[in-house]
Amino acid sequence: MTIEIKEIVIEEKYNNVRADKALSVIFDNLSRNFIQNLFEEEKVLINGKIAKSKVKLLTGDMIKIEMPKPKELKVEAENIPLDIIYEDKDIIIVNKPKNMVVHPAPGNYEGTLVNALLYHCTDLSGINGIIRPGIVHRIDKDTSGILVIAKNDLAHNDLAAQFKEHSIKREYYALVEGRIKKDGGTIDAPIGRHVNNRLKFAVSDGGKRAVTHYKVLDVFNSCTLVKCTLETGRTHQIRVHMAFIGHPLVGDTVYGLKKQKITNNGQVLHAKTLGFIHPTKKEYIEFNSDLPKEYKEILKKLGGKEEYET
Repeated sequence: MTIEIKEIVIEEKYNNVRADKALSVIFDNLSRNFIQNLFEEEKVLINGKIAKSKVKLLTGDMIKIEMPKPKELKVEAENIPLDIIYEDKDIIIVNKPKNMVVHPAPGNYEGTLVNALLYHCTDLSGINGIIRPGIVHRIDKDTSGILVIAKNDLAHNDLAAQFKEHSIKREYYALVEGRIKKDGGTIDAPIGRHVNNRLKFAVSDGGKRAVTHYKVLDVFNSCTLVKCTLETGRTHQIRVHMAFIGHPLVGDTVYGLKKQKITNNGQVLHAKTLGFIHPTKKEYIEFNSDLPKEYKEILKKLGGKEEYET
């Protein structure tokens, strides 16, 4: 196997951060599992000594990594069922299920939405390369709901511009911890990398402006169902903002409770509505997706309704 040596000096922002976490941020094209395997195979030296993944780094530490050169990237088409809401020559609207990753990453090349899309059609936008063909935006693995996929570069560029201008309508249903007593509100708080954990995000004075509008749909004994409308689209925005006001998402062990009472299957978050100007027809179009069965069952147990008018 061909090996290349990577040498880096740890910057102050990674001081007191676990080595595997820091390296997975520094090498953001590599998965956390890939990084941890390098430690297990004793391929990582810190200041000349074999290092463990959990060691805390110090500013100025010298890290040397024996890293196998990446294999030629090839993403295979897979016959994975897709819930396609709409499709034409320019776009595909997909209802992504929970537990599906949007696109491949090193160490995780199978079972993603992109693998399924490549089986469904070959004419996807090439702007984001082999790994992310057609992908204009993403939602987390544990988040379900609507995504728009670009089938050509013209559509991709047009949609990307709309996302950048924050003109796209995006509404999510989220089940959050605690009882919210008012009807709704707006959270206008900047989001940036967490100061102690570079894999997380947090409200930060040095972050980018982030605005979330929320409306209470139903209140239960220990939690609240809200509709969140994104004015901006920062990474983990809803999860960070709702945790910031004291109502983290049910099921979210990263930003919320470590021990969950209702579900341990990830955050209860669904991308329900997506609206935008069609890239070639230049007409406003809007799509809605039904809540997943799992979420409906959770709401039913809580005493929720079958449907909610928004």
